[in-house]
Amino acid sequence: MSGKLYGVGLGPGDPSLMTVRAVEVIAEADVLAYHSARHGRSIARSIAAKHIRADHIEEPLVYPVTTETTDHPGGYKGAMEEFYTEAAALLAAHLDAGRTVAVLAEGDPLFYGSYMHMHKRLADRYDTEVVPGVTSVSAAAARLGAPLAEGEEVLTILPGTLPEEELTARLAATDVAVVMKLGRTFPKVRRALEGSGRLGEARYVERATMSGERVAELADVEAGSVPYFSVAVLPSQVDAERPVREYGEVVVVGTGPAGPLWLTPETRGALAAADDLVGYTTYLDRVPRRPGQIRHGSDNRVEAERAEFALQLAQRGRRVAVVSGGDPGVFAMATAVLEVASQDAYKDVPVRVLPGVTAANAAAARAGAPLGHDYAAVSLSDRLKPWEVIAERLRAAASADLVLALYNPGSRSRTWQVGKARELLLEHRAPATPVVVARDVGGPGERVRIVRLGELDPAEVDMRTILLVGSSQTQVVRRGTGEEIVWTPRRYPEV
Repeated sequence: MSGKLYGVGLGPGDPSLMTVRAVEVIAEADVLAYHSARHGRSIARSIAAKHIRADHIEEPLVYPVTTETTDHPGGYKGAMEEFYTEAAALLAAHLDAGRTVAVLAEGDPLFYGSYMHMHKRLADRYDTEVVPGVTSVSAAAARLGAPLAEGEEVLTILPGTLPEEELTARLAATDVAVVMKLGRTFPKVRRALEGSGRLGEARYVERATMSGERVAELADVEAGSVPYFSVAVLPSQVDAERPVREYGEVVVVGTGPAGPLWLTPETRGALAAADDLVGYTTYLDRVPRRPGQIRHGSDNRVEAERAEFALQLAQRGRRVAVVSGGDPGVFAMATAVLEVASQDAYKDVPVRVLPGVTAANAAAARAGAPLGHDYAAVSLSDRLKPWEVIAERLRAAASADLVLALYNPGSRSRTWQVGKARELLLEHRAPATPVVVARDVGGPGERVRIVRLGELDPAEVDMRTILLVGSSQTQVVRRGTGEEIVWTPRRYPEV
């Protein structure tokens, strides 16, 4: 009969943190295998040393390469794949001989550990048990003495080997994070923390529970002193003290057309970092609630007052996120904030605008690609500009054969503009011109239809609807699935 394979988690380094089950399995095993570098020392073996008997068969699995270069024809990846295949074959020979094999692993065997490469190659052929262990993440949090994640906070665990831009985006978007595999990656990780605005929160833990353990503010750590066995931690922000600032800032963010799926990582980070959220109540409701944040909701018609209030908060040292729907720079709050911020009283307040998914792009993606060529965006709302100006722009865009994205086409108090716009467009477009009627894109009431311009019913259009009116070149195709898609060719006919 074949022997049994164990993946044994040994915990973060302190032998007293090994589980009872780990000690039992080591005692029962015939063969103890452990990974090591070419110098022959193994951290896993050193953790389990007092449980290793003279009659244990030991199998060091020596990496052919760690950080140095290799002349293997497959490069680093090829050398490691060959090593894992040979190591699995070595363990399989013991298992076939009926011996019980325990592969010792620091931390947890299936958490960024080398054991998993043996597991993937052998678990389908042999009886296998994985003994979980305390991870370095848990050990680091314990050594910091700070909650790692609380309530509905999201914990993100990242390898420091990710590209810097990816690290920055993910650090900006999450609540709580641990970055592993520092060492050579530390300068990049530090830049990513700084770029995401999280450096001030970051803590550093080196060799948690081991000899030589060190805990520090990450910003104070010298890059040359950082070993591989260290982590960066962004601990829980619940009950965290807000920093005292002489001046805060205003960040204008767009939530996209609907809920969290439409947020960018940068926007998520800005919303999470804010002391205060200011916005139209409907848009504020899309943002998850966070402990310690203050929300200031208001009506949709007080944009200037809302902008001034946000700037006044920032003058008192608050970090303020002004929440807008869609993209804040497209018929939304960015203009209102920048207009007020241009006044002498607020010129020293830092203001940033972060892009979001605008309604036209969201609706176009649902329908196909109606904005594939030149297009114009026009708001049909006459609350801030005369209808005569709107009509003139509609005629100009239609005569230029541009696809049109019509924002704010109607509301309870504005019911005639869509009908009038349709009349104007029919002076330049055929009645069969496709129109995408998109309502509540991304929301629970989403409905996207393709109608003809001559059949567009103004009664079906409200303030949550956007209209995309095709050009003379826009096509509608019924695909094999029965659905219709609309698209505008990128190539325009020769005149």
